[in-house]
Amino acid sequence: MLVSKSRRALLRGLTIAPVAASTIASPWTKALSSLHKRYDDEPAMLVRSRAGRALSRDRYDSAEIAFAPVEAGFFARDVRVTLHQAGAVAKLGLCAHLLDIGFPDDWNATHIRQDIAKALAYANASGFGHDCPDMARLAVILSPYWKWGYPHLIGDPPMDDGGFTPDRVRPLVRALLDRVADGTGHPRPQGIERRQREALS
Repeated sequence: MLVSKSRRALLRGLTIAPVAASTIASPWTKALSSLHKRYDDEPAMLVRSRAGRALSRDRYDSAEIAFAPVEAGFFARDVRVTLHQAGAVAKLGLCAHLLDIGFPDDWNATHIRQDIAKALAYANASGFGHDCPDMARLAVILSPYWKWGYPHLIGDPPMDDGGFTPDRVRPLVRALLDRVADGTGHPRPQGIERRQREALS
């Protein structure tokens, strides 16, 4: 999916003149206000900057690098590890989108935390455009994603995996990362295929 020229024009405008999320002249205004109320979050001040764009690129690269062993099938027999990794990757990818459009990193850290469903809701409310029902259902299963890790500390997760297998999770997370790349314009990091091969060796 390609980014519309109107979305890119809006983002360029946000770079020139910082705008409070509650005053954005687009479908974002109502959607973001609704989410702020729903989650009882303080409104985010959207300010696009080169620093935010660079941090967005770093988060996207980190997501792709963390996903390489999962995509290569390294955790194919362990759904718990796959879900934990998928949660971490999804958060990095979704935050890359949020940073790219001007959400401050400290706002993301305070309000998103490890809630993938919430991150996806904020991303879609701000032009991400990834309305995949299976990804939305996976995001709920992943939230918060820490519950799928550290079994030696927390024991078995109290909820089930929603029937998600590693083979079902991988294409959903790949589609999410591809959407992040389309929306932000970030290229995949160099050497990612080599990392996948190394993960299997």
